[in-house]
Amino acid sequence: MIVDNAHPSLINEDIRPTRSDERRWSVLNMASLWVGMVVCVPAYMLAGGLIQQGMSWSQAVGTVALGNIIVLVPMILNGHPGTRYGIPFPVLARASFGVRGAHIPSLLRAVVAAGWFGIQTWVGGAAIYQLLNVLFGGRLESAALPGFGINAAELVCFMLFWAIQVFIIYRGIDSIRVLETVAAPFLIVMGIVLLAWAWRAGGGFGEMLSSPGQFGEGGAREGEFLAVFVPSVTAMVGFWATLSLNIPDFTRYARSQRDQVLGQAIGLPTTMTLFAFIGVAVTSATPAIFATTLADGTVQLADPIWDPVKLLARIGGGGSVVVSLFALAIATLSTNLAANVVSPANALVNANPRRITFQMGGYITAAIGVAMFPWKLMADPSGYIFTWLIGYSALLGPIGGILITDYYLLRRTHLDVDSLYRLDGTYCFRRGFNPAAIVAFVLAVIPSIPGFLHQIRLLDEVPAAFDSIYTYAWFAGFFLASILYFALMQLGSGTETGKDAL
Repeated sequence: MIVDNAHPSLINEDIRPTRSDERRWSVLNMASLWVGMVVCVPAYMLAGGLIQQGMSWSQAVGTVALGNIIVLVPMILNGHPGTRYGIPFPVLARASFGVRGAHIPSLLRAVVAAGWFGIQTWVGGAAIYQLLNVLFGGRLESAALPGFGINAAELVCFMLFWAIQVFIIYRGIDSIRVLETVAAPFLIVMGIVLLAWAWRAGGGFGEMLSSPGQFGEGGAREGEFLAVFVPSVTAMVGFWATLSLNIPDFTRYARSQRDQVLGQAIGLPTTMTLFAFIGVAVTSATPAIFATTLADGTVQLADPIWDPVKLLARIGGGGSVVVSLFALAIATLSTNLAANVVSPANALVNANPRRITFQMGGYITAAIGVAMFPWKLMADPSGYIFTWLIGYSALLGPIGGILITDYYLLRRTHLDVDSLYRLDGTYCFRRGFNPAAIVAFVLAVIPSIPGFLHQIRLLDEVPAAFDSIYTYAWFAGFFLASILYFALMQLGSGTETGKDAL
């Protein structure tokens, strides 16, 4: 698509609308994208974290499934303008936040993605370390480096995996698409193989799958289910809340709305639920698989192994280690490069199209991911779920609410594509910023801040209402921002010009 009178500060080859000949992604391609992104170590461990909080396996897997069905709705809704107009997320955000104000949601999304990039890179590096340590008989173990909290070998493996990804970024976005297409069937097969191995080696899936959890009658946490369930659903929504914003970065390549809708519906909730079950079922079998027989003939069950990297390291055998290393590397690469590089790279391109390319945006993302020390964030499963996932969902929920309200309720799915790339068009608002969107966003985030500060222990105590709001952070922010934005835009001069909003 040719854009008339585009301003050079708002367009380049990476963020222009896609042409019809570039829209080749089918239902299978969209589903494969999601399979490639879903199959990763953090997703494998999600249900395990919920079981550690007291849920039964069915409650944990059901919570994961529900959260992903919920997040599928904004995923499909935000994917619509990507397919219809061929525009990426930062350009879509210009319609509601303004051609300059779009930097706010796109860069916030980029920071979150950079954090995820660091987490996934740490997971990939840890996999390399664990499995190589098995091959070398444990000789890689050493004291932690001062200030890092990990040893030298772990740091080297982390940086090695980081360097592999930087090389793929250098090769460009086409290499990422190829990786996703090849990785999807391989990863599904490897997951099923792992499940079959656990069933055979453990003589079944163990007692965990028959445990009623801690919330039932007589349980250690009887009557506390909702107190864990609600924030857990919010966290599950938060797991993919990032992609629910920048999904136009991918759906802009879809052949039709049918392809993007069916592809996402097939690929996301089904794969997340399957992989969550695989994680729980395999973990449930590990106490029997690695049990030891004592001198008196009694069998002592081992502790369950939630981390698939540690599990694969214990399976043993040089060939098994090599295959495991390859599978974990592919799983992490396919997730990280699609989910956590494309969006921040596009956001940074959008910030300065004349100077920043897709590759440079990817390099900046990679640098931020290292600087976050992601291994410290992953050290505590409860902190990972209830601080990281819920915390950033408080930022992303309001953005999603504003985007969807603007596109569906105010503009009725009609956008002036040329104006999205102009400084004097429909979406310039006030010097490129839409005050209605910015005010709605800020006001929608504020109620979650006290609960977040309490969660990270910067505040010793807050009124219970603020903790409750934080529990529903994504939902509260989404709906509050939607209502505020709609009202503020209605009070302005209308949705078509928007130049005098507020």
